[in-house]
Amino acid sequence: MKKVSQTRQFSRDVKRMRKRGKDLGKLREIVKLLAEGTPLPSTYRDHPLTGPWQPSRDCHIEGDWILIYTTDKGSLRLERTGTHSDLFKK
Repeated sequence: MKKVSQTRQFSRDVKRMRKRGKDLGKLREIVKLLAEGTPLPSTYRDHPLTGPWQPSRDCHIEGDWILIYTTDKGSLRLERTGTHSDLFKK
């Protein structure tokens, strides 16, 4: 099992998603799979990010609800969660 950590911004993002009525159980399930080192099912569209977000990865919890995370052999860092416009707006 990987050691899970999160950024302060991730904590704020989770609060925002809770206020929007999102099912945080879905987020917890994905975090559990990632912490166990289990590959995510293809429905989550897990993929690496490019540009300033490297070496992070992105997976889709729901259609427009994503999780950005970084992982290595022993750790999982939860970076951000939210909609595409929350996270990638210029």
